[in-house]
Amino acid sequence: MKKHNFSAGPSILPQEVFEKSAQAILDFNGSGLSILEISHRSKDFVAVMEDARALALELLGLTGKGYQAIFLSGGASLEFIRVPYNLLKEGGKAAYLDTGTWASAAIKEAKKFGTTEVVASSKAENYNHIPTGYTIPADADYFHCTSNNTIFGTQMQDFPETDVPLVCDMSSDIFSRELDFSKFGIIYAGAQKNMGPAGTALIVIKEELLGKTGRSIPSLLDYQQHIDKESMYNTPAVFPVYAVYLTLQWLKGQGGIKGIEAKNNEKAALLYDEIDRNPLFVGTAKNEDRSKMNVCFLLKDEAHAEQFDKLWKAAGISGLPGHRSVGGYRASIYNAMPIESVQVLVDVMQELEKSVQ
Repeated sequence: MKKHNFSAGPSILPQEVFEKSAQAILDFNGSGLSILEISHRSKDFVAVMEDARALALELLGLTGKGYQAIFLSGGASLEFIRVPYNLLKEGGKAAYLDTGTWASAAIKEAKKFGTTEVVASSKAENYNHIPTGYTIPADADYFHCTSNNTIFGTQMQDFPETDVPLVCDMSSDIFSRELDFSKFGIIYAGAQKNMGPAGTALIVIKEELLGKTGRSIPSLLDYQQHIDKESMYNTPAVFPVYAVYLTLQWLKGQGGIKGIEAKNNEKAALLYDEIDRNPLFVGTAKNEDRSKMNVCFLLKDEAHAEQFDKLWKAAGISGLPGHRSVGGYRASIYNAMPIESVQVLVDVMQELEKSVQ
């Protein structure tokens, strides 16, 4: 039976990425060697790294605009540390927006480096919305936000206008929608939610922001070191970077971000329309802040949970239970999720409705 993978991460990838990755594990570029065993300094992989970095900037519309793209290990969580190390000045101040678990984790790390002001938080409402009406201190060294919150199913629909450098954790919605990416000073994203397998993270940096903190930065945590060494300061995660490269190629073939955004909007509309129509379900996030990547919803009556669980499992659906912080269900509908799989979930929801009437 075909599986419909709604997991929040590690998550679904395009079928052609699985196929090409599998072939590379057996024989990479006809070399007679596996992608798992080749040198990261080999000509073939250096070309992959160069092309992946260039393609990331191309898709974001940042080519030739003073940005550098690098792939680093440690996932997005290590960027919680690297960002303040590289941007928060000695005696300076950072500003953060608290919209969920990962934003809160980033704040915790920043506080170890210096003054960290939380300009707004939706924690008191269990992060069911994105705060508005906040003020970013003009003297902040940077403002940090999380564009999409996988656990709580909320997503920033717009970003503040400010002269303070914007830093954004886009781990779960990068490359999913058109934005003016030149508004951001740093964009970072763990691969395992919308780009590839776990093991690498993409960091896109406006290079002119670096070298101004007055800090002595350990080499492995210094963005400039990694830029200068073209993501090869230490051994990169060869296979994850290759899978990301294949995914970015696939994305370009889908019409880039513009093309995939239209498909993402269609998928999200199909599922949210059913949640709103079906009397058995209710969404958890406020309507204006609903994520188009992670759709969180509840049964209005938990007495139907056993029956619903049997139905979606029988339909080949996987990864649907919600995070313990919210409960219920979470359908992650990242770029690679086909609308046919979303329709299967909608059909199951309608089947449950018919069975309890």
